[in-house]
Amino acid sequence: MFPRSISLRSTQKRLTVAGVVGTSAALLFSLMSPAASAAPAPDNPVPYGKGYMGVGYLQDGKDFKPDARQLHLGARADADLKANPEGVDVSSWQGGINWSSVRGAGIEFAWMKATEGLTYTDPTFSDNYLNAYNAGVIRGAYHFARPDVSGGAAQANFFADHGGAWSRDNLTLPGVLDIEGTCYGYSQADMQQWVLDFYNTYKARTGRDVVIYTSPSWWNECTGGWDGMAARSPLWVANWTTGTPSIPSGFPSWTVWQYSSTGAVGGVSGNVDRDRFGGDRSRLLALANNTP
Repeated sequence: MFPRSISLRSTQKRLTVAGVVGTSAALLFSLMSPAASAAPAPDNPVPYGKGYMGVGYLQDGKDFKPDARQLHLGARADADLKANPEGVDVSSWQGGINWSSVRGAGIEFAWMKATEGLTYTDPTFSDNYLNAYNAGVIRGAYHFARPDVSGGAAQANFFADHGGAWSRDNLTLPGVLDIEGTCYGYSQADMQQWVLDFYNTYKARTGRDVVIYTSPSWWNECTGGWDGMAARSPLWVANWTTGTPSIPSGFPSWTVWQYSSTGAVGGVSGNVDRDRFGGDRSRLLALANNTP
């Protein structure tokens, strides 16, 4: 979903300018320091701190094309899954949220952005995390991955230190690694290792398997359809479509499905991403509480 305050054209312009400036700076630095060439070069990621779930849905390791998101506006899931718990995912782009109204609208779970990269914390996270809890929404935190900034282990520690922790209290979901958009100049093998380093560190810190949010095309292109996380992490698939979602190669099934970027929910101003859980409420609580 695009932030209400940013036009598609101006977003594209800023991303283009940021890419040119970033490329020039990287080239200058590489000339000054031979060691710099050892780090993967990002291929036009979103501006630092501006990431949110779905921002790279149609980027898929290529040039970011925000206008293309219009192709999926209004997509909704079929009614045959309505018994499954409904959820949302949010970040600072939504502004203030009335979580009591969100719960009253039938939303049972939510994930909210906590961190990005190695230094960015979402300014609305603390309020969202507390207020959702008080409203009875089963909630959790997510981290927007920036492999161009640091290794996976460092970002997992940053996430765990700034909202990604977990407790068995019937209302807290495990943390999410949101990884999408561009391959950041990594080879498939190196990206696999980045994800695994994040997973291992997060699990050592929290005792939980991190949930992976991604799109089929990103995972297939940037990890080669790697199956190394299938037995470790629940999959949250981004696939704005009707019917049933496509899933990345390497995963047998989905646990959470982000099916639209243009949902309307009481308590949230403007569009909000809509999600569906792959089981009933008892399974959602099992994921929250780490029980069979």
